[in-house]
Amino acid sequence: MLLSIPKEELKERQKRFIEKFSEKGCDGAILFSVTDIFYLTGFHFHPTERPIAVIIDPNRGVHLFVPLLEHEHAQQYAAVDFVHSYPEYPGIRHPMEILKDILQKLGFDGKRIGYDAIGYGSPMGYRGPALDQLISAKQFISLKGIIEEMRYVKSENEIRLIRESCRWANVAHRLLQNYTKAGLSEMEIANRATMEATLTMIETLGRDYKPHGTPVIATFRGQVGPESAFPHAVTQNIILSKGDTLVTGAGASVFGYVSELERTMFVETVSKEQEKFFRHMYEAQQIAFSAIKPGVPFSAVDEAVQNYFAEEGLTEYVRHHTGHSIGLLGHEAPFFDRGDHTPIRPGMVVTVEPGLYVRGLGGFRHSDTVLVTEKGIEILTDYPRDLESLICA
Repeated sequence: MLLSIPKEELKERQKRFIEKFSEKGCDGAILFSVTDIFYLTGFHFHPTERPIAVIIDPNRGVHLFVPLLEHEHAQQYAAVDFVHSYPEYPGIRHPMEILKDILQKLGFDGKRIGYDAIGYGSPMGYRGPALDQLISAKQFISLKGIIEEMRYVKSENEIRLIRESCRWANVAHRLLQNYTKAGLSEMEIANRATMEATLTMIETLGRDYKPHGTPVIATFRGQVGPESAFPHAVTQNIILSKGDTLVTGAGASVFGYVSELERTMFVETVSKEQEKFFRHMYEAQQIAFSAIKPGVPFSAVDEAVQNYFAEEGLTEYVRHHTGHSIGLLGHEAPFFDRGDHTPIRPGMVVTVEPGLYVRGLGGFRHSDTVLVTEKGIEILTDYPRDLESLICA
């Protein structure tokens, strides 16, 4: 099984990107986005204070600009024509001054230059000049969002990697559910399930497997008991108790591609109130599944869900929209939100996760990773969704 994006597909992405920025009148382009660099070149790295950029010159050569410590790494793994490096940041001479020299040699002076950000940025102590302080361009043209839009519809190779991610999310979540018991801490359960799933995954997939992210994870993320009413709670090492509402999650990274599987579970027993909100959440997800069709705007899916919640008098318990796209990032555009009117297209991969959050009782949210097909959808996270299957003994 191929567990990566082949070089031919990376080169095709570069070709499409060149066509798109050429249509905008650009002679060349400079990108600093970590995700977009990986998408175009297959080079996965740890971004730090040291600037990294992909450059496409006016002659359509593809270059990587990296610190010296990444030079050999980039030469081995990046699908590019040239690799340039600088000694260190901040260095005796600032890296952006060295970038300036490279851009001038490549003929960027006086040209129309496309960019995603006007300079490199990092929260790790980086400071440096912007592109428009380095190069005398005829024009700087923003390309922000172009590659993000290229990532909307997944290729067959991308879908295959996401399917594999979903398979291991299912394995990790099954282990999490099996180990969920009253009297144990969320961290103990999650770490045990994660470690076991990870060892099984790497043994099964073998040496060709490269995660380019967290290999596999199973977690409660702090959504235990009343804390589960916070949609994005954080781990607090809570001890599980009988009757707790749990919002659980599992996922896996396969060559950088991820998935999302979340379930609402209960420890040993379920009250009538918990069951009521569970069934409303379940029905809302069913409504969303039914609303996803090619050509329909993303906003219509959220509208259908929010209308259901309003009809049932549940709007006060809603804290977020119905879902989002997913791929190289856990959250990507477009979004199932009433303000996002992007048309749904076959080949898009999305999460469907309407939720209800009741203070003192808990949160109620399933999330499934879904592929949009020509006729509707295929749910990729094949894990039980019904109430009876999600009560932990």
